Amino acid sequence: MTEPLDPDMFDPLCPSDLSPIRFGDKWAGMIIRCLEQGPRRFSELRIPLGGITAKVLTQSLRALERDGLVTRTVHTEPARRVEYALTPLGRSLLVPMASACTWAAEHWDELIDAREAATPLGNTG
Repeated sequence: MTEPLDPDMFDPLCPSDLSPIRFGDKWAGMIIRCLEQGPRRFSELRIPLGGITAKVLTQSLRALERDGLVTRTVHTEPARRVEYALTPLGRSLLVPMASACTWAAEHWDELIDAREAATPLGNTG
């Protein structure tokens, strides 16, 4: 049995929105990180992914499954449950994702400066 996911696993000010390096959609990289330690149920994935709706999580999981990064397994015994897990292909993304996170952390100040310089004052969107 895998340890429960930490509800504070992702910093709300996470650089994933700031980083120019993306892995799938907005949530894909975080979902992959949630599955790093083993299979998870849908409800478990929602805990650290604050702000994600059930609809968006479903769409992201389907996209990851379509791309061969995640498997969806339905268990019927002893009770019906669905689990998501990384495939070997999905697991192979963990190293490049860690490198991208390290790069973003090293260049955090530069990324923030560039983003602020490109955003007119008073316009946050």
